[in-house]
Amino acid sequence: MKDESTLEYWFKIVLRSLGIVLFCTLVLSGYFFYLSRDLPSLEQLENYDPDLVTSIYSRDGKILHELFLEKRVFVKFNQIPIHMRNAVIASEDRRFREHWGLSIRSVARAMFVNILSLSYRQGFSTLTQQLARNLYKSIGFEDSIIRKIKEVITAILIERTYTKDEILEMYLNTVHFGHGTFGVQAASKRFYGKRVDELTIDEVALLVGLLPSPAIYSPIRHPDRAMRRRNTVLRLMREQHYIALADYAEARAQTLDKIIDEPPAGLAPYFTEYIRRFLETEDDRLGINIYRDGLKIYTTLDSRLQTIAEEAVLKTVQRNQEVLNARLFENDEEFSRLAYFGIYPEDTVRMMMEDSIPLFIELRDKLLVQAALIALDPQTGHILAMVGGRPDYHDQFNRAVQARRQPGSVFKPFVYATAIDNGYPVTKQLLNQPVVLNVQNAAGEWEKWMPKNYDGSTGGLTTLREGLRRSLNLISVRLVQELVPAEEVKKTAQRMGITTNIRAVDAISLGTSEVYPIDIVSAYGIFANKGVYSKPLGIIRIEDRYGNIIEEYEPDQEEVLREETAYIMTNLLQTVLDQGTGGSARWKYHFYHPAAGKTGTTQGFSDAWFVGFSRDIVAGVWFGVDDYGVSLGKKQSGSVAALPAWANFMRAAHEVLGLARNDFKIPEGVINSEICSVSKKRPITGCPVESEVFIKGTEPTRHCKIHRRL
Repeated sequence: MKDESTLEYWFKIVLRSLGIVLFCTLVLSGYFFYLSRDLPSLEQLENYDPDLVTSIYSRDGKILHELFLEKRVFVKFNQIPIHMRNAVIASEDRRFREHWGLSIRSVARAMFVNILSLSYRQGFSTLTQQLARNLYKSIGFEDSIIRKIKEVITAILIERTYTKDEILEMYLNTVHFGHGTFGVQAASKRFYGKRVDELTIDEVALLVGLLPSPAIYSPIRHPDRAMRRRNTVLRLMREQHYIALADYAEARAQTLDKIIDEPPAGLAPYFTEYIRRFLETEDDRLGINIYRDGLKIYTTLDSRLQTIAEEAVLKTVQRNQEVLNARLFENDEEFSRLAYFGIYPEDTVRMMMEDSIPLFIELRDKLLVQAALIALDPQTGHILAMVGGRPDYHDQFNRAVQARRQPGSVFKPFVYATAIDNGYPVTKQLLNQPVVLNVQNAAGEWEKWMPKNYDGSTGGLTTLREGLRRSLNLISVRLVQELVPAEEVKKTAQRMGITTNIRAVDAISLGTSEVYPIDIVSAYGIFANKGVYSKPLGIIRIEDRYGNIIEEYEPDQEEVLREETAYIMTNLLQTVLDQGTGGSARWKYHFYHPAAGKTGTTQGFSDAWFVGFSRDIVAGVWFGVDDYGVSLGKKQSGSVAALPAWANFMRAAHEVLGLARNDFKIPEGVINSEICSVSKKRPITGCPVESEVFIKGTEPTRHCKIHRRL
């Protein structure tokens, strides 16, 4: 009886224990079910869609810049080097290939350490659990038991859904490496400037060493900590037989001198910022997010021409800076006023200006010569190169598209084009004698102004061709006063793409109204493109991350001048380049392609310009100081201070693109006619003869009277 009673007693104990276990199991199952309700579904797991970097490409396939809030670049598993995979497993989860999302051994160890310390001292997350935390924002980041349970549930779901290689791929593409980078490819680019498959063992170990705490182990902010952590990862790789002892020793001996402290600005920084601003006006219309969607932006810029442009600008701006320095060093009063010697030591400022030591930001708008260059394809408006400021002092102000500067004589072609379009031939003669203009001063008051030619000369009757060739101010003013009213010139300029306010006064002929460089350059492209205006265009197409085309951009064109007028103006501007103020482009800088152009200089030598074109490229350069009141220096005219950059750029650009020397085509409405070189009338026997171009119907009909009398 006693044995039966004992057996019955133990049977009840077992049943009760089983009941308790069952009850606890049901409670825990219910609790797990409750916690799992707000976890991402399997469908979300399978459709993981991270924020990716938007890349801006040149037309020749170079990455110019990248846009992102958190830099992420997705890379396939087979592109991740084996050392990177092994380093992560050795350092973060050595039993990754064995567990099913949860490592019981790691849990037991963590519980033992935490109980002994009476605090949360050690975690037990596997790579899969870390992936769960990285993938889903619905899982909290605070250290808590509930978070760990959610991670475990999600990790088990991930393990059931994906292979180990797929899990490792997702982990390495989503984990945070610090400094705004996510994923191994982005981290490799940020810290070493190369692709992940080009990393060495020591570089791999350093990146993996960042994972526990990117801020603490940053090689930029805490290089000593980063070095120690890298060596720990290398030791773990050696102990787990992922690398040989010799590889370990060699990697451990490497320094951190290959780390990039600051991310590179990228190619064509002014252009890419111009593109970014344009994209921000398009995102709502196209339903895109340029910082998250991993777009591919294919632009019109040619990286080869951009390099040429920056080199040409830098060389010329440095020469102009030397001239400005010499002028200021000789003028103590002006130098002291501009450099604020009451605040900044004179010796320090001089050293900065002479030795190219970075100048104080507060002084740059008064003491630095700045520049802009814009190059377009005149037939399409494609922006081929853009420099918005001197390359050695990059800032946020893009002078190519934002600076409003007086154009000086580069505005004169608008005056001449208005006259030609109104039927005046290039042989029309005006008196090269002084005139008086009414102009408004800075206070808004009217005063008398007597403009002069650049060289101070005067003369008799002068043709339009000669007036433009020599850039005679007096002829330009008389054009407005006698042939084409200022209001008509303003309309021509606006029709040709000038977007700033052009004041319809007689001084319009001298380029006193401010313009944007990009407007002037695109307007000159009209002459090269047979009277058709092509609006500047920077983007060819936008693709999503899968290569689907979201938007394509076509040239926006409009005929704004007669083809005949455009050709006559081109022919006049060729004379400027071949025989006039732009002649040094030929004999000094050896640019021999058929081309046309115009110099520009403003009063007081505050602005120096050259704008010109061939059949294939139209380009313009501007040099000046941001503070308009600071002169570049006496005789720093457009032909001296600006033309060298233009000529060097055009010569090298045509060479690198292999462009042929194509002449401008004469339209059917233009004829060559012989005239007397003295009277500019139809020649008779005894007249010295020259050939001139005319729009049909404007050629001279009367014979020369000078040689008839003779």
